[in-house]
Amino acid sequence: MTLQARNIATLDPVWSRIRLEAQDAAEAEPLLGGLMHSAVLHHPTLERAIASRVALKLVSGEMSEQILREIADEALGDDPALGDAARADLVATFERDPVCHRFLQPLVYFKGWQAVQAYRIGHWLWLKGRRDLAYFIQMRVSEVFGIDIHPGARIGRGIMIDHAHSIVIGETAVVGDNVSMLHSVTLGGTGKEEEDRHPKIGDGVLIGAGAKVLGNIRVGACCRIAAGSVVLEDVPPCKTVAGVPARIVGEAGCSQPSVTMDQLLNGQV
Repeated sequence: MTLQARNIATLDPVWSRIRLEAQDAAEAEPLLGGLMHSAVLHHPTLERAIASRVALKLVSGEMSEQILREIADEALGDDPALGDAARADLVATFERDPVCHRFLQPLVYFKGWQAVQAYRIGHWLWLKGRRDLAYFIQMRVSEVFGIDIHPGARIGRGIMIDHAHSIVIGETAVVGDNVSMLHSVTLGGTGKEEEDRHPKIGDGVLIGAGAKVLGNIRVGACCRIAAGSVVLEDVPPCKTVAGVPARIVGEAGCSQPSVTMDQLLNGQV
């Protein structure tokens, strides 16, 4: 291992591991050598790799890859918290998604992780007052990944979106840290009101596939929302809710539902 590689491993073990996995992948499947170099090995840091990946995915006839790359580099360079959140999201995906066996996979293959990182860049633009550019990023993320996250939404760290198809998160929604959600989840409003109108999801919440959480309501920390539920009222912390409309059917069953990913009701009615 070179001195530079040792320094990377010491300062950023997540990025070091991704690089090693990319080297192994290129050796095991030479046809992927070009991809591994362009997506991972060519870049000195994870932040630079994210900027490249986001730009490559969101490029269109309306915005060049180079311009998108410069925007992403600016955001990730200006706010180190974006890189920290990306690492937390990556580790969360590795720990919670049973099909994720390497840190490399979210960066290169998983649209849920990639979409969240693109959203984070759009949110940075939103906070800087660059609203139209933030809307453009939202539009392209929706078109490319099938995930529609308003750039004004506030999303914490350690987020895992499994399968990541048809996710909708509204403008005034707040998602806490260490939240897991499956495909077709909606955090939406209930009408045409323009003020604070979207859900507030606490830390450690597990949201099952197809669940809809609607209105300016609060879901307490470490709750479970069963698949297909429609949540229209506040939920106290550490509860399981299910049904249409959803009602409390029991306790959450563990201290960290979003980490265990246990969606069975286990006899709760």
